[in-house]
Amino acid sequence: MVYTGIIALIETSPSGSGQILLWQWGLVIISSLLLFLLSPLAKNTNQFFKAVQRKKTPNTFMLMGSLIISWIFAKSITNAANLGLAFGLVGGVAYAAYYVSFAVAGIVIYKMRTKGNYTSIHQFLTTKFGKGAVAVFSILIAIRLFNEVWSNTMVIGSYFGDMGTSAYYWSILVFTVLTLSYVIKGGMSSSIFTDVIQMGLFSILLIIILGTIFSSDTSFTTTEVISSGTWSLDMGLNLLFAALLQSLSYPFHDPVLTDRGFISSPKITLKSFLWASIIGATCIILFSIIGVYAQSNDMQGQAAVEVSKAFGLVILLAINFIMITSAASTLDSTFSSFSKLLAIDLHLGNTLKFGRWSMVVIAILGTIPVFLDAEILSATTISGTMVIGLTPVFIFWHKKAPPLSFHLSVFTGILFGFLLLFKLFPQQLIFTTGKYADLLWINFWGILCCLILYFVPTCLKK
Repeated sequence: MVYTGIIALIETSPSGSGQILLWQWGLVIISSLLLFLLSPLAKNTNQFFKAVQRKKTPNTFMLMGSLIISWIFAKSITNAANLGLAFGLVGGVAYAAYYVSFAVAGIVIYKMRTKGNYTSIHQFLTTKFGKGAVAVFSILIAIRLFNEVWSNTMVIGSYFGDMGTSAYYWSILVFTVLTLSYVIKGGMSSSIFTDVIQMGLFSILLIIILGTIFSSDTSFTTTEVISSGTWSLDMGLNLLFAALLQSLSYPFHDPVLTDRGFISSPKITLKSFLWASIIGATCIILFSIIGVYAQSNDMQGQAAVEVSKAFGLVILLAINFIMITSAASTLDSTFSSFSKLLAIDLHLGNTLKFGRWSMVVIAILGTIPVFLDAEILSATTISGTMVIGLTPVFIFWHKKAPPLSFHLSVFTGILFGFLLLFKLFPQQLIFTTGKYADLLWINFWGILCCLILYFVPTCLKK
């Protein structure tokens, strides 16, 4: 049935677009099948949930590559290119500021493991704040993982057809099923193993794309890239400072990242996270150059899509394959993290069967918003604001605080997230202008309130 549907879509497309669709389907299907064949088969729960192979944990290179490619989402590089189009290089640098999250998480998790002897985020929360805090936190990260499924697969769909078309929906469904098939095979072992391959492919394709852009247009130079945009608050720096503020809490509600903080030795983990922060930010800035090129040529719309059309089939397929690679790496990590959340962190069923079925569940639930025309780009900024209450919880993890501190801070952060979502924040407290001004100041005032409320119960006890 799936095969018949795909063939019908290709045959009913115009000759040129039909050829492109055929190549794109080939990339999705062949790459997924290869990853399925190469992925290790998990035979026990250590391999499936903790990526332990032959009693060895991932080394620095593997862990770093897995971190980077798992965070270079399809929606992230789409955002980076669009921000390059909107603000020039400033936009790419602003979005890359989110990768400070790796350094923050790496340092905090290293300290938690070496000084606090904690073996997971959930153990830390249970020990310090109790089961109520764990329940709230688990709901937050489950929502995060749920969002990761649809927000990344919708980017893939946009390369096959307009939203609402058969090609759009078929591509999303097929891509999700194929990714699910190889990660079900090996769990976290499959996720990290394929991440290394996907990181290598991403790097090669990015070099090809940038090389083609610079070599085919001699008027587009590195000098033009560096001088593009204006370094002012209303032209991108609002987002940069907002990203830095969110980086204090954002990584801790992402189990795709934090799960990788506890599977190798503390030193290897710290080294991997710090390198991932630098290299990941660099990749995002480099990809934003595609948007800078689109800006210099007065292109409108989705930057990556418009540039790919301008350079023909080869670059279109290269950009398409980058999206496939980055979306697949995020999707397989999301499935494995959700499985671990239910099976290990929440102790609902530490078996291979339970782990694999939980992946199927999140794949189905996470695909539903695709058919409701959800908004892709809202998934990062709003969810990042809603978890600012985690800032004092993890930055001051070593300070004594009662369970009330956790709940006051976390629910205050959620409140500020809703203020941003429904545009209810007082304009008098927004002191800059331009796009993302509200994001910056809502996060600033929100984090300040969270910090105060976190420490109030402790101060009252003294």
